[in-house]
Amino acid sequence: MPLDQDHRYVSRLTKKTLALVLAGGRGSRLYELTDWRAKPGVPFGGKFRIIDFPLSNCVNSGIRRIGVLTQYKAHSLIRHLGQGWSNFQSELGEFVEVLPASQRTGDTWYAGTADAIYQNLDIIRTHKPEFVLVLSGDHIYKMDYGPMLAFHVENQADMTVSCLEVPIAEAAGSFGVMTVNEDSRVLRFDEKPAQPTAIPGNDSLTLASMGNYIFNTQFLFDQLIADADNEDSQHDFGNDIIPTMIENNRVFAYPFRDPETGQQAFWRDVGTLDAYWEAHMELVSVAPQLNLYDQEWPIMTYQSQLPPAKFVFNESERRGEAHDSMVSGGCVISGAQINRSLLFSNVNVHSYATVTDSVLLPEVDVGRHCRITKAIIDRGCQLPENTVIGEDHEADKARGFRVTENGVVLVTPDMLGQSLHSVR
Repeated sequence: MPLDQDHRYVSRLTKKTLALVLAGGRGSRLYELTDWRAKPGVPFGGKFRIIDFPLSNCVNSGIRRIGVLTQYKAHSLIRHLGQGWSNFQSELGEFVEVLPASQRTGDTWYAGTADAIYQNLDIIRTHKPEFVLVLSGDHIYKMDYGPMLAFHVENQADMTVSCLEVPIAEAAGSFGVMTVNEDSRVLRFDEKPAQPTAIPGNDSLTLASMGNYIFNTQFLFDQLIADADNEDSQHDFGNDIIPTMIENNRVFAYPFRDPETGQQAFWRDVGTLDAYWEAHMELVSVAPQLNLYDQEWPIMTYQSQLPPAKFVFNESERRGEAHDSMVSGGCVISGAQINRSLLFSNVNVHSYATVTDSVLLPEVDVGRHCRITKAIIDRGCQLPENTVIGEDHEADKARGFRVTENGVVLVTPDMLGQSLHSVR
């Protein structure tokens, strides 16, 4: 029986693993959406935060020793972790620990992904893991890390990189890409090249890193210490660590596939406003590839105790209704129409308003007769009566709203003169 099918063996591997989630990034391509929060703390999917996905993957995989490395504007993220991820049984060695940039090894903050791990080597040593799983904290996907650990052990790897098959045009300048042999051993790694290497037999696809890595612990220590002593290094896994270790060490690529179909699994980098909007539009489709209703692989989070969503008025010109949409708890749709949209918690939409192809974050209030189309409305925005967004992009820009290349309009409280600065 293959190791990845031996659940008892895999469970022993996951118990020997410490997961470190890199959650310090700003996500600058989300523009004003991350002015007051780190990208992993951005709300997603109606009631979640982006970081809930890798954290839930860890727990569902049987990995219950987790460190979250934070840096940029982390208050909102840290508060979320404290509220929703603090119920582990410490007496069994389970935990989610926040590891902020705290200058443990010198006078600098985290200088790169590798440096972030290096600055916490003393903490890693206290937990004595056999394997260290390094995860990006800002991607949306569901993945069992157990089979990847089994693959790592089967191949006697020093390091394993999870990967996706990505169109070359999409990967160029955006992803770390790998060249592998027939045994999936990595022969070359290029960080965000302008011309990625194609997969043999398919000139349109390349093998892209997901930013998830498994290391044998002592091997990781050796690499990080050597990198820290290199004054010419950027102290980054993709730029420095991985390319230099390939020739003399066993580095393997693990293909991320759907365990049932064997096809490319769902994975989204919601690092741009267009990608963020598109991922939500996928969720409100009839049969989205990302199933948030999967009881076998639940996505966990903190959520306030809220009443059910409420729809009121059933008159000829004033009817509270939603079609092809997701409406979270605490929302009140009062004589308004919601079409192909996703509403987070505690959103109020008042009479005669329409919301179409849009994402409304928590505590948004949409006044009477408003028309909102293809927009992202940030948390706490109060839209006055008769506000029109998304129908005339020049008018949107003149009001200070951000309009993306694909015509998505971002509106934040600051743009409306409502300086909440609530850091939520």
